[in-house]
Amino acid sequence: MLQTRLTSAFELRHPIVLAPMDVAATARLATAVSDAGGLGLLGGGYGDGAWLERQLDEVGDARVGCGFITWSMARRPGVLELVLRRRPAALMLSFGDPMPFAPRIREAGVPVICQVQNLAYARRALDAGADVLVAQGGEAGGHGTGIRSTFTLVPEVADLVARTRPEVLVLAAGGVADGRGLAAALTLGADGVLVGTRLWATPEADVNPLAQQRAVHADSDDTIRTSVYDIVRAAPWPPQYNGRLLRNEFIDRWHGRETELLSGVPEAAAAYRAAVEQGDFGVANMIVGESVGLVRDVLPARAVVEQMVEQAEAVLARHATRTVAAR
Repeated sequence: MLQTRLTSAFELRHPIVLAPMDVAATARLATAVSDAGGLGLLGGGYGDGAWLERQLDEVGDARVGCGFITWSMARRPGVLELVLRRRPAALMLSFGDPMPFAPRIREAGVPVICQVQNLAYARRALDAGADVLVAQGGEAGGHGTGIRSTFTLVPEVADLVARTRPEVLVLAAGGVADGRGLAAALTLGADGVLVGTRLWATPEADVNPLAQQRAVHADSDDTIRTSVYDIVRAAPWPPQYNGRLLRNEFIDRWHGRETELLSGVPEAAAAYRAAVEQGDFGVANMIVGESVGLVRDVLPARAVVEQMVEQAEAVLARHATRTVAAR
């Protein structure tokens, strides 16, 4: 077993946390990850109160947390209190200033996880009182700045934490889909990993199987950072963020033509909604990261967690043996 500060702090068997993927990270997936020994986080996303109520009811007494898109949740402050009343295992804030919310979360006795994409965001999260920082590289699926890579951002955040708030935990996010990524993250100074794409490709995730089948035949070169779906879904994000998705015909048509897409939004939006209903992923979006090139099957969440840990243990043991032999 890989024991780290994360497993000790949250009483986990494995240093793996489910990314709170909007909609996809339902109660079924979050509880499956927690039952497997990791920490499941519900995808609170934009702050749909009715959806959250249903998912929290389904979670019951399971040790599961929740994550929010901070700037959107700020427009619906009631959803934060809704979740805090259920005593989540942790609450994660991403893409926005955590300062207005972190004190209230900590006051409720709930650990605060802040996802950061650069050192300035990391310092702000530390000032807000974060208990855990998630260093998200541009390889990650979904929204981010896309500027920093996981491989350099994680050790810099780990060093910053060691100098200023050594009790804070660090997770690596972006490009982690197997035990090699987990082992690398630990070597870079992280206490664990936040996993999205690999757990997106599980039967427990609320993802259309047709999308998953397209993904398992894709490579990392097939992903792209774009804002076309923010436009067509009428969900405008702050300008510093865009999303990484799997390329399809819709993206090929509209990426780079965002101004033109804005002028034709009603027609494009109608086509998008119809495609989602029909499972047409030549038009509908598939939110995955660069690690999609490492995902070659759809496996139960428990199998993903256990295989990731077993492979990481083997990689670390092999490296240790080679190091000793070299001496």
